[in-house]
Amino acid sequence: MPDHVELRRGAYYDSVSLMQVSRTVASAPGVEAAQVAMATDLNTDVIRGMGFTVPDDAGTNDLIVAIRGDEAAMEAGRAALESALADLKNAGAQSGGFGEAPPRRTLGGAIDASQANLALISVPGQHATVEALDAIHRGVSVMLFSDNVSVDDEIRLKDAAAAADVLVMGPDCGTAVVGGVALGFANAVRPGSVGIVAASGTGAQQVMCLLDAAGVGMSHCLGVGGRDMSAQVQGRSTRQALAALAADEATTSVVVVSKPPAAEVLADMQSYAAGLGVPVHWATLGAGRPDLTAAVEAALRADGHPVPEWPSWTTDQEPAAAGALRGLFCGGTLADEAMLIASEQLGGIRSNIPLSPELALGDDLRHDSHVVIDFGDDGMTQGRAHPMIDPSLRLERIATEAKDPTCGVLLLDLVLGYGAHQDPADELADAVRAARATAREAGRDLPVVVSLTGVENDPQGLERCATTLQQAGASVFLSNAQATRHALSLLTAQEH
Repeated sequence: MPDHVELRRGAYYDSVSLMQVSRTVASAPGVEAAQVAMATDLNTDVIRGMGFTVPDDAGTNDLIVAIRGDEAAMEAGRAALESALADLKNAGAQSGGFGEAPPRRTLGGAIDASQANLALISVPGQHATVEALDAIHRGVSVMLFSDNVSVDDEIRLKDAAAAADVLVMGPDCGTAVVGGVALGFANAVRPGSVGIVAASGTGAQQVMCLLDAAGVGMSHCLGVGGRDMSAQVQGRSTRQALAALAADEATTSVVVVSKPPAAEVLADMQSYAAGLGVPVHWATLGAGRPDLTAAVEAALRADGHPVPEWPSWTTDQEPAAAGALRGLFCGGTLADEAMLIASEQLGGIRSNIPLSPELALGDDLRHDSHVVIDFGDDGMTQGRAHPMIDPSLRLERIATEAKDPTCGVLLLDLVLGYGAHQDPADELADAVRAARATAREAGRDLPVVVSLTGVENDPQGLERCATTLQQAGASVFLSNAQATRHALSLLTAQEH
């Protein structure tokens, strides 16, 4: 099957727009494979992994077009490409026109004009620190969505924020809800009196969705960045966020959510929280500590709320063939939680975000034993949209695992809400259906379990997404911990 690969020099488009262009080209009649992307190192590696030959002189400012198919398919693919790119240009012209340029073209200028007290910054990591300092020096709190910011710069920003009596949420802060306004990735949860401080993105979303399912609403969610509770950063923003929520009249209790924190930092934060005069509950992952679901259940009981039966949508499945657990996640905290739970039963889990260094995966992210991958890790999002927006890399990996006889159970997450893919369940359901069919053709069964984080009021609709995945043959759980334990039960049913 012939390939068509070309570079378009200096033709920049954003990654989210190119994701849709790639899908349009790939769906053209007869096209076997297609990728349209900026020629970043990660994207060129992906395209080479698809079997295309990428020119050695491809640069990050070049658009790379790769199409595979017969002659008729090539023509159809190129026509679809030109049409999709023309639509992008037309949309830009209609929205911007050639009218008068806006008077403010810098973050500082926008703050001065609007009198804002919060700035959301989402620029490449190498430029983020300068923009954040600009806001802080103007007395404005910052939600720093940008990733790939160094630890030294993070500490510098948070020290400057403390001196200015403002808050830095981030870097790599994907989730916040302030005064009912969702920033970044967040769910349409009911309003209430529980505040959340989150050194985690998808972990915060899991907690807010579990609280919502229990009929308990949220006042604010203040993200602080996944490294804030590390030994280096020492909870700088966590301390400020706790103080802010303790002073908030609408907040009657607080849940702190974190990826595995440094033990000494957790102890310091718990000591500090004890003097704030508001109940603080701890959903901080780690060996020997409760999972997120158990922590939420404990917080509900402590605050006098009943603990519900968490929703699930299960399906009849055959026991897994002998094989390994393969967890393919978009959410890093959900991946951490899955590894912590699974490692108690399976031992070491190989990962690109391993619980211990000796379990790190190689560059190809492959291993014959138990594997959990975080597709949202910084190393996999350089030059690409987050997998909650563009799931293409994970969808490709699902198809790869379906062909691998060492794969016993697939464990996946799907996170709904504002900022995420508008219709993720249909694509994931198609991938699940195709993966199970591939395994059946090879004479094996492939159970699939999905951790679905969301609420019914999310734009995508919790019940519709759950039912779509269930009909594709997946068992679906609102609780990530329950999803992981269900996947383990399917895996070990055959092993014993």
